[in-house]
Amino acid sequence: MLDIKDFSIFENQVSFDFKGFLIKIGSYWRWFLISLAIALTIAYQVNIRKEKIYGMETMIAIKEESNPLFTSNTSLVFNWGGTSDQVQTIATTLQSRSHNELVVDQLQYYISYLVQGEYNFTDAYGAVPFFVRIDKTKGQLAGQRIGIKFLTENEYEIKIPFENTSVGVIQYDTHTYGNTNVVAGEFVKRYKVGQKVVLPFLNWQLELNENPGMYKGNEYFVQFNDFDGTVSAYKGINVQTNEKAGSIITLSMQGTNKVRLVEYLNATVKMLIKRQLDSKNKFATNTIAFIDSTLIAMESQLKETGNELKSFRKGKNIYDVEDGGTKFSEQILEYDVRKDEINRKIVYYNSLKSYLNSSVNYAKLPAPSVAGIDDPNIVVNVSKLIALSTQRSEMAYAVKSEKIFQEFDIQMEAIKKVLLENIITAKSSLQYDLALVSSKINATEGTIKKLPDDQQELIKIKRKYDLSDNIYNTFLQKRSEADIVKAANLSDIHFIDPAKDVGGGLVGPKTSVNYILALFLGILIPLIAVFFIFFINDAIQNSDDVNKMTKIPLIGVVGVNKEKSNLAVFDKPKSALSESFRAIRSSLQFLYKQQNVDGAKTLMITSSISGEGKTFCSINIATVFALSEKKTVIIGLDLRKPRLATEFNLSNDVGVVNYIIKQKSIQEIVNKTHIPYLDVILSGPIPPNPSEMIISQGMEDLINALKQEYDYIILDTPPVGLVSDALELAQYCDVTLYIVRQNYTKKDMIALLNNRIKRGELNNTSIILNGQENKAKYGTGYGYGYGYGSYDKSYYEEEKPKSWFQKIKDIAKKNNV
Repeated sequence: MLDIKDFSIFENQVSFDFKGFLIKIGSYWRWFLISLAIALTIAYQVNIRKEKIYGMETMIAIKEESNPLFTSNTSLVFNWGGTSDQVQTIATTLQSRSHNELVVDQLQYYISYLVQGEYNFTDAYGAVPFFVRIDKTKGQLAGQRIGIKFLTENEYEIKIPFENTSVGVIQYDTHTYGNTNVVAGEFVKRYKVGQKVVLPFLNWQLELNENPGMYKGNEYFVQFNDFDGTVSAYKGINVQTNEKAGSIITLSMQGTNKVRLVEYLNATVKMLIKRQLDSKNKFATNTIAFIDSTLIAMESQLKETGNELKSFRKGKNIYDVEDGGTKFSEQILEYDVRKDEINRKIVYYNSLKSYLNSSVNYAKLPAPSVAGIDDPNIVVNVSKLIALSTQRSEMAYAVKSEKIFQEFDIQMEAIKKVLLENIITAKSSLQYDLALVSSKINATEGTIKKLPDDQQELIKIKRKYDLSDNIYNTFLQKRSEADIVKAANLSDIHFIDPAKDVGGGLVGPKTSVNYILALFLGILIPLIAVFFIFFINDAIQNSDDVNKMTKIPLIGVVGVNKEKSNLAVFDKPKSALSESFRAIRSSLQFLYKQQNVDGAKTLMITSSISGEGKTFCSINIATVFALSEKKTVIIGLDLRKPRLATEFNLSNDVGVVNYIIKQKSIQEIVNKTHIPYLDVILSGPIPPNPSEMIISQGMEDLINALKQEYDYIILDTPPVGLVSDALELAQYCDVTLYIVRQNYTKKDMIALLNNRIKRGELNNTSIILNGQENKAKYGTGYGYGYGYGSYDKSYYEEEKPKSWFQKIKDIAKKNNV
């Protein structure tokens, strides 16, 4: 059965140390400052290089304007299906490709006028002193800036750098591209203002504006852009309807040039008004075109019958001839006019039927009133059919939904069926009327045949003339009606507030957003870097790390030795570093007392790997014992890599090895030092079998002999994590100090130490955290010699901070530069 102790492993699992992470962040404050400085500098450079963005808008209203001259006889207009439908249609039209193509072509916005700004080229439309009038039927240099420099008020120079021997040209009447050959290099040529430029890649005439201002010596640039690309850019016009007033539309655009925006907004509305009015006048326009073509034919016929009547009257007493036939002429004219009206209606119905059965575009249908048809069913349905057909063609470029087109087709098909039924009914009624009129004409013609031949001939000629004249006058009247109706029509679209530059309008760039983003990135980037360092760094950072990973007591924290010599306690006995070793001495004395150690006391100092400060700690712990007038000896037992000799400027020729092999006596291997009460026994020459010497009887004899002479015996041993020498020496020691170096010793080494303690390989072990620096950087919990506040100045020697120059000098000396 599992015991609760079996789960103790989970208690030691290391969770994320937020406190340590925050302290780590504080230690890298310079990174954050540098990162913020760089990010804010980039944001500033971006902001000053960005062109200013302006927003312009115009407001229009949609209101159905009925024609004041509208009657059943002048039904030459149609509506777009009510205001709500119009608003949707107008919004769609304004963003359609076909509409914007017309506006861009009218304004020639595919031509860019530029000037060189401080950082980039800027749009100078409306600010340059000239404009170019291009020949659309000929090619223009595509997509490359053309430099223009005014040498005098009436002469300018063209500069174009050609990198290749072939350049692209665009022809704006067909919107097609081509290529033409040029000479590589810079093309330079002078022209007079107003002179036609005729080149394979350039065809224009440069003209000055009305008030050009001062422009001599200035340089400008012209660029011809892709037509479709320009249209696509302006299709993005923002169209918004007013929630409170559904018939109000606000158009807005954003760009770098206010003049260009204002002109485009007003031009697009004017183009919309024109197109809407043209559509509204479709009946009238179609009718006028139909009447004009009919009048041309009637003029010829009327002239012919007039000449015939003139010829007949020559040499005759016209009054005698006309006497007796006048009443018949008037009567038959009345019947002929009626018959012509019926025939015109039948012809219109036949034409309409054929048109409905053979065509899909009904926008060109003439008004029924042109044939004298006033049947409201016919008039209304033809009007609806033209309206739907026009709307469908308007949406063809802007709407891609097949479902919408299918709905239009269904509606138009329904109207067609109704119209065809109406045509059948109307024609049957007209056929009956035609038969009645024809019978009356036949009866009258029979009576006329009883008159003299001259009277019959005159009535015949006058009959043709009067009919032609009556028809001609009727068509003239209807044309006049159509002109009046067309002239009286008003567009349903009205300006409420035309676009105008009244100052302001600046909407960007959002400099504050860039600075906020820079601030965010300036903090985030070093934060991620610190997090990465913190996450991957598996070295001991502070005392909290030690306490979390082991129950072995931490009896001292030693700072960084910033001096050249490792004899820190002796050289500066009042320093904070010296006090930290005195604190360790006090802890050791407590440990010895706790262990009931009498007489000579032994201390072994070891660590996990090399470089953690064993020798440094050994020397200074021995020094604090010696300064308290206790006879102390340090034994250098790192037989593989001895370092103790160099610290005291001694020769390592004689030492422990010589004693163990019985070459020397204790007196011969002991070295006196310049520190009172402190002696040193070096390791001696490096032996081939250091481990065997450590476990030999000679080592035991040496320790026993030294206990007779000294109060404290300090063993400076090799790393326990690399070799087993220190484990063999543990049997001679009362206390073991395990050195852990900040930001150097790996956390895994603490786990190995725990295992050695558990197995009993090391006894009475305590830990010293060495190399502590920057409390913020590593988050130490102990502060021997660091946390006394303002009192420390009276206890410790005050160390002046080194200048940057001195730090660089020390680094250079350390690296022998």
